Amino acid sequence: MLTVAALYHFTRFPDPAALRGPLVDLCASQGVKGSLLLAREGINGTIAGPRPGIDAVLAHIRALPGCADLDWKESPAATMPFGKMKVKLKREIVTMGQPDVDPKARVGHYVTPSDWNALISSPDVAVIDTRNDYEVSIGTFAGAVDPGTRSFSQFPAWWDANKERFHNKRIAMFCTGGIRCEKSTNWLLQQGVTEVFHLKGGILKYLEEVPQDRSLWQGECFVFDQRVSVGHGLVPGNLSSCGACRRPVTPEGRADPTYEEGVCCPACKDEYAPEDRARFRERQRQMKLAEARGEPHLGA
Repeated sequence: MLTVAALYHFTRFPDPAALRGPLVDLCASQGVKGSLLLAREGINGTIAGPRPGIDAVLAHIRALPGCADLDWKESPAATMPFGKMKVKLKREIVTMGQPDVDPKARVGHYVTPSDWNALISSPDVAVIDTRNDYEVSIGTFAGAVDPGTRSFSQFPAWWDANKERFHNKRIAMFCTGGIRCEKSTNWLLQQGVTEVFHLKGGILKYLEEVPQDRSLWQGECFVFDQRVSVGHGLVPGNLSSCGACRRPVTPEGRADPTYEEGVCCPACKDEYAPEDRARFRERQRQMKLAEARGEPHLGA
């Protein structure tokens, strides 16, 4: 059994490029794969590997400047959910495109999973899902508002266009692991919203700690690895990922006549040119050949 660790931490890295090489080398030596993003504002990502390897990488990250109190969420995986290890340098560890947003300055009030149900059940609370539309489509909290955004960078414009809907409401926000709420709650506070809350540890911590018979969560939670989704207890779900658009695909979607593994799904059937489909089809063929040989495919 492998361990999957989802993590983020906002801190000040004067030279994130200098941190990349040692992280790449350590992950390679420990059999750890996944994706980590480094920026001047901190670190974000998900990694998977054997328990000793995950412990070694987490210890390394906690030793980086300002990361001693790093928090992370863990879940099990029967097989490796990543094809390779990527450590990338970015302008932001989660892209919002608002240069004045600073989670290190202030954020909304943290609400623990055990207290979340009571908060979002209050009639004066508006619950907002800050994730992308394809994530919301497979699961969300009962009664939550879906902004319908294709990317997190669209959230500020959505709020500007819809803020009057939430007049005299307390705002409760949530996302997968908490990182998007660090920025979105800071941004709402800058816009003059006085009572802003967010789910500490995100959906993943809620699904880990809150029993299903007391849960207000409906559906599954999208995750950015080959498991595609998890449910209560962080058990992997039954969704797959479209090889073209990377959106989640349900069993019903896989039965749709437009579905072709690695090439097309009902959600993206009108989104790509024939030459793109040909390229996806060849990639899928190469992946199947590599699988038959028992080898990893570089595009996985």
